[in-house]
Amino acid sequence: MNKILNKLKFNDQGLIAAIAQDFKTNEVLMLAWMNQESLELTIKTKQAVYYSRSRKKLWVKGEESGNKQIVKSIYTDCDNDVILIKIEQVGGVACHTGKRSCFFKKLENNHWKI
Repeated sequence: MNKILNKLKFNDQGLIAAIAQDFKTNEVLMLAWMNQESLELTIKTKQAVYYSRSRKKLWVKGEESGNKQIVKSIYTDCDNDVILIKIEQVGGVACHTGKRSCFFKKLENNHWKI
């Protein structure tokens, strides 16, 4: 697995951006960060595991809320510096605010609309 992960470009903090996308609808649900350990666990367990920059620790998505992310496939971009995880969102909610997607604010007339 290290051979595969060595091709990825983690940033200076050892992190890589990870986009979670619904595998059926292609809706972008969230962006989080992964380090090598969380990516290895995600690949091994088929459940999304991220790295919390604020808490400085790993977190399994849905561990507390029950809104798990079951991994269907994993991609990287052309530069190998972003991960795209196609997931099944169990519970229907990806955002910690209770919304399905973290991307619910839209810029309209120079204001963010919800």
